Amino acid sequence: MTEIEQYVAPSSLEQAAEYLQRSGEVTILAGGTDLMPQSQGGRLKIKRTLMNIQHIPELKGIAIDGGAIRIGALATITEIMQSELIKKHLPILIEACDHFASDQIRNAATLGGNVCNASPAGDMLVPLLVLDAEVELASKPDGRLTRRRLPLSEFFVGPGKTRRAPSELLAGLRIGLPGAHHYARFFKFGTRPAHRASAGGEAPRRGNHRGCRRRGARRGDADRRRPRQRLVPQGTDPQHHQKDARPCRSSMTSNSN
Repeated sequence: MTEIEQYVAPSSLEQAAEYLQRSGEVTILAGGTDLMPQSQGGRLKIKRTLMNIQHIPELKGIAIDGGAIRIGALATITEIMQSELIKKHLPILIEACDHFASDQIRNAATLGGNVCNASPAGDMLVPLLVLDAEVELASKPDGRLTRRRLPLSEFFVGPGKTRRAPSELLAGLRIGLPGAHHYARFFKFGTRPAHRASAGGEAPRRGNHRGCRRRGARRGDADRRRPRQRLVPQGTDPQHHQKDARPCRSSMTSNSN
């Protein structure tokens, strides 16, 4: 692991963007539930500057903003599970959170970290893609804080890779308020317990959204078991919609480490 030469803990989004603009060689620390085991296992190399973003208020909170629900990048899985806004408008995220690792991990893991980790086995990515979520990226290229939005479906480039530039910070995610006829459910199938990575995902849906997507990962002998995550219309029997909830499918694969 690279020796850390500088540790910074900005207290605002402006400060964080300035650090990233001056030096893109920065490792960002949020909850650390992915970063620490990956660095200790040799799968990720910590850069010379470590930036702790846990004290930035602009990255926190869950609120309605202009016809969409904005979830701050630092919102933990536990906070999402306990949010009344999410329970009312996006219950599928509650179901996904309930299958996310253990209580201890949920208390620390952030939604932004789960998204930026870009693991094909990420539990939260499937429902976020189904909900047509957008990422909000912040940067300071010309001395002024700017933000840009990108559909989550375009944010991912491949396993562990995204379109986030080194000078950008994920500030949050935006999800349009679903219409009255949008229904979705989350199910996770497999032989492994909740704190293990998923081996696949399937996301059929119905309602006023444009389509459906699937994300899956294959790791070692998980190929033979292929447990999967599945989404079906909320409040209905999954068997009832097998015929008319036809999932659109794509795949992302990664080699076993």
